[in-house]
Amino acid sequence: MRVDDFDYPLPEELIALRPASPRDAARLLLVEPRADPPFADKMIADLPALLFPGDTLVFNDTKVIPAELKGIRERNGASAQMAVTLARRLDASRWTALARPAKRLKAGDRIVFCEGEGVCLLATLAATVEKRGEEGEITLAFDFSDLSLDETIERLGTMPLPPYIASRRAPDAKDRVDYQTTFAREEGAVAAPTAGLHFTKALMGTLDTRGISLHFVTLHVGPGTFLPVRSADTGGHVMHAETGIISGDVADALNEVKARGGAVVAVGTTSLRLLENATDARGKLAPFFGGTNLFITPGYRFRFVDRLVTNFHLPRSTLFMLVAAFSGLDLMKRAYAHAIANHYRFYSYGDACLLSSDAT
Repeated sequence: MRVDDFDYPLPEELIALRPASPRDAARLLLVEPRADPPFADKMIADLPALLFPGDTLVFNDTKVIPAELKGIRERNGASAQMAVTLARRLDASRWTALARPAKRLKAGDRIVFCEGEGVCLLATLAATVEKRGEEGEITLAFDFSDLSLDETIERLGTMPLPPYIASRRAPDAKDRVDYQTTFAREEGAVAAPTAGLHFTKALMGTLDTRGISLHFVTLHVGPGTFLPVRSADTGGHVMHAETGIISGDVADALNEVKARGGAVVAVGTTSLRLLENATDARGKLAPFFGGTNLFITPGYRFRFVDRLVTNFHLPRSTLFMLVAAFSGLDLMKRAYAHAIANHYRFYSYGDACLLSSDAT
């Protein structure tokens, strides 16, 4: 399909720069492909009443690390300022990363990372550029490893806010809480599973009391989620691989939900992609540990997920393509037009939708 098919106009003032407070005070657009009318305006706090006992919610429990690092590239006595977003850990001391500006880097360069605004201490943290790939991708070998490296990144880094927020304001201490789910526990993401940001402990308690089970999988979200689709056709785009984990116990529990006729509700596109990646042609979910680069566009046949809680996504993005595949492109364009007309807040810190599959 043409990438242009997934475009839509969005007024800039609807891009949320801060989340709703409290988290479950965000709005929720109910999208039911077979209902008349197909849209209903709700709140996140209404979610327990929109699901049924025996249904299950599947959350991504990845934890965002402060993956934005500022530093100075050193080469033959010359220096240049650099910004680096860590992407995927390779081993105890090596990470892939996105660098800005990447054209100033080559293999063998040293980057000394800064504490605060431009105050760089050689003894703080440094890395060697092992190689540079396309679109600003680099491989960094840090001088520290394991826990020492993790602790230093925690101290020096800032939260990796999406470009549409970071370009309009700087990350601050509040983002360390706001850009993290209340149930985050497995460190490794460099972008938040943003649908999960809406859930408070009280809301999750209400869901449990209503007989809606809660399960957790892990997908370490990478910065590739924000990379634009540069090809004119969806067939020319390749997703970045991300590491995912589904335990045997969770796979068994979710298969049992399906066998009983309960709905599997993915909280976020990351949870959905991981579940679909680990499901076989018969619709059975298997335990999983490894990389996934599943790219879902219209025409994909969903095997496991019945409903989806997700935020509003960028035009022409892989995430908007996914929701178009799930509930239908025409319906999702109409849903987004409804949301814009009714002043919903968009993107990572914005409001959410509860979608049903077009196939059900």
